[in-house]
Parts: sequence; structure tokens; C-alpha cells
Amino acid sequence: MATAAAAVLFATDPGALDHCLFAHVSAEPAHARALARMEKTPLLDLGMRLGEGTGAALAAGIVKAAVRLHTGMATFAQAGVATKES
Repeated sequence: MATAAAAVLFATDPGALDHCLFAHVSAEPAHARALARMEKTPLLDLGMRLGEGTGAALAAGIVKAAVRLHTGMATFAQAGVATKES
């Protein structure tokens, strides 16, 4: 349902989805075609066709972990890592 809604928005303004992440591609062929038409690659492809957002729930954990890693990582300067000078 979420991808169908996104497809309507994409048809109106393709740039409106630039900030969107697509969690999972369903095993249903039309879902993969809709994502391809919008030029979106989902984070997961687990062959599920459950329809109740299971893929989104799994992807949310992955995205949260990635954000935590990114925001918690020190820069080279903060970590005291020497860089090669030219």
C-alpha cells in the first residue's frame, strides 16, 4: 500500500521521493515493477509477500543501526589517527 501511494506521488512529482528509503520488495511481481519505474532500490529482498509491513519493520532496525554507527563514529582527528601528508 505504501508503494502504491508513493507511485501516485511519483507520477505527480518524481522529485518528491528523493528523500525516501524503500524497505523491502515484495515477491509480488507488480511491486518490483513499481519500484523499478520509480528507480528505487529497496534495502531488503527476502522473498516475503506478507503485506503487513514486516519488511519495513526489519529495515527500520537496519536504518537505526546505521544512523547510530554514523553519528557515534569519531573523525580521524578526534580519534588521533595520523594521515599521510602529500
